[in-house]
Amino acid sequence: MAWQVSRERITMWRAKSVSVVFPTYNEKDSIRSAVEDFFATGIVDEVIVVNNNAAEGTDEAVQGTGALLIHEPRQGYGYSIQCGLEASSGDYIIISEPDGTFYGRDTLKLLAYSEDCDVVYGTRTHREFIWAGANMGWGLKWGNYVVAKLVEVLFNTSTLSDVGCTMRLISRSALQQMQPHFTVGGSAFGLEMMLISFILRQRIVQVPMNYTKRVGISSVTGIPIKTVELALRMVWLILDYRIRSFLGRHSACALASRPARRGSE
Repeated sequence: MAWQVSRERITMWRAKSVSVVFPTYNEKDSIRSAVEDFFATGIVDEVIVVNNNAAEGTDEAVQGTGALLIHEPRQGYGYSIQCGLEASSGDYIIISEPDGTFYGRDTLKLLAYSEDCDVVYGTRTHREFIWAGANMGWGLKWGNYVVAKLVEVLFNTSTLSDVGCTMRLISRSALQQMQPHFTVGGSAFGLEMMLISFILRQRIVQVPMNYTKRVGISSVTGIPIKTVELALRMVWLILDYRIRSFLGRHSACALASRPARRGSE
């Protein structure tokens, strides 16, 4: 029934359909309001909730919202997002987190650039959009900024200020280019998506998102040691992709033709 309700919504954005993908693990207390918030924009046709071994009661919280609920047993943010992307039907797909940190109305910011860009990435480092209680202290803000500048220099990209923002928009055509090359199943998947888009020379831009207090505790950034581990993993991923690109193994042509590796964290 959730599938039927989701597919029957016809709202569209300039004659293009819009899907939203929500991965959920520890968002039982916020998932329902997140789904309702994004649907309330009047421009979202489909919300897909991916239960990634989520807390008990998550499925019940989603029921009756009109969202499509699916399950991904492989644990990991990347696996969850990839599952949702494969199930999506929209011309534009918005990836976000249903933990209360992002506003549904910011989909308008992403969509405003959708006709000119293949991928629109969010950034959480603009002071004016960081709200009280948001988990964006000095270390996280400037850590993301420094790593973003590292990517910007190494890959000669458009201006970047955040590599960890999980709210973004991708066009259907850009997704189809990217999908064969996804390899990361864990928390660094969002960064891998960015790096692949740069190597494929897709048109990208980064725009500021409102970032507010999370409902509940994050399973990654809520634990300092895991935050440090993720940061180191991300730096290594950047260097790995840069070295491979320099050697010609991750050039646009090579990346477009190489076999995909699956299951890497």
